[in-house]
Amino acid sequence: MQEGAVTAGARHSIGLETFAPVGDAVEVSTVTSPLAEVAASNATLRAFLHGLPGVDQVGADARAAMLGTRSIKTTAKASAIDLAISMVDLTTLEGADTPGKVRAMCAKAIRPDPSDLSVPHVAAVCVYPDLVAEAKAALKGSPVKIASVATAFPSGRSSLEVKVADTALAVAAGADEIDMVIDRGAFLAGDYIKVFEEIAAIKAASGEAHLKVILETGELVTYDNVRRASWLAMLAGGDFIKTSTGKVQPAATPPVTLIMLEAVRDFLDATGRKVGVKPAGGIRTTKDAIKMLVLVNETAGDGWLSPDWFRLGASSVLNDLLMQRQKLTTGRYAGPDYFTLD
Repeated sequence: MQEGAVTAGARHSIGLETFAPVGDAVEVSTVTSPLAEVAASNATLRAFLHGLPGVDQVGADARAAMLGTRSIKTTAKASAIDLAISMVDLTTLEGADTPGKVRAMCAKAIRPDPSDLSVPHVAAVCVYPDLVAEAKAALKGSPVKIASVATAFPSGRSSLEVKVADTALAVAAGADEIDMVIDRGAFLAGDYIKVFEEIAAIKAASGEAHLKVILETGELVTYDNVRRASWLAMLAGGDFIKTSTGKVQPAATPPVTLIMLEAVRDFLDATGRKVGVKPAGGIRTTKDAIKMLVLVNETAGDGWLSPDWFRLGASSVLNDLLMQRQKLTTGRYAGPDYFTLD
C-alpha cells in the first residue's frame, strides 16, 4: 500500500475544514466562499486534490471482487432487475444514427417489453445534440428524460466556445440532461483549473438541465486520478459523475465504480450536496448490472438506489434484463430475438 493510502470502503477524513455543510437543496453555485478557496488557482486545486487520501489499488480490487460474489435470488432478484431497468440510459451515439432509429429507441425506452406493461420505463435516452428535438417529439408526455452528449464528445478536443455552443444547442432543443466529457489532456497535464473552469462553464450553459461529467476513467491511468477527477467534477458543479464515453476501454470496471461511489459518499458527508454516479460501458449482462447495484448499496448506501442518483449507461444490457425478467415471471427464456435490437 502506498504511503497515505486508505483501505477501499473505509470512511475517512478528507481535510475539508473550509467546507460548511449545506442542505441538499442548495446548488453548488450558491456555496461561493468554500469553492472560491479551493478553486482560487491551479495551485490551490492541486494542493486540495493531491491532499486526498490515496487509493489502495489492491484493496479496491479485492473489495469490488468480493462484493461481486454476492448472490441475489428470487424476489430480491426480481426487484433488482426492475430497478436496473429503471436506471438504464438507453443510448445511440453513432455517426449513422437516423431519426427513425431515435424514434424506435424512444418507443422502447417508454415500453421496453410491449407484451408486459408491468415492465418499468428506462430512465433516459441519450443522443447527439442534433437529434434531441427528434427524441423530444417521440417522448412527448412520457416521464423518460432526454440526455445529450455535448462538448465535442467523445474526445473533448475543442475550444470552450464550441463546447458551450454544443451544450446550448442541446438545451435549446429540449435536453433534460447534458453528458459532457472532461479535457483528459489538461487533467493529466495537471491543469486542474482549466478542467474546473470548463465544467463550471458547461454547468452554467446547461441551465435547468442536469450535468453529468464524463471522466473517461480508462484514460486516467491510476485509481488516485479517478478519485481526484471525481472530486474535481463535483467541486465544479457536476450533478453526476460518469465513468466513460463507452468508446474507450477499460470502461466501467467495478473497482473504478467503487472509487467513484466512495467519492460521492464522502462529498455528501463533507459538503451536504448529493451527487449521482453513472457507470457506462462494459455492462452487458443482468449479472453485471446487479453487481453494480450491490456496489451502490454497500458503498454509498441505499439512498443512491434510485434513477435520480444512479444510472447505467448500458443499452446492450436492457435485452438481457428483459430476458431474465421474463424467465423469472414465466419460467422460460424468450430468447434474444424476441426483443428489438438496439
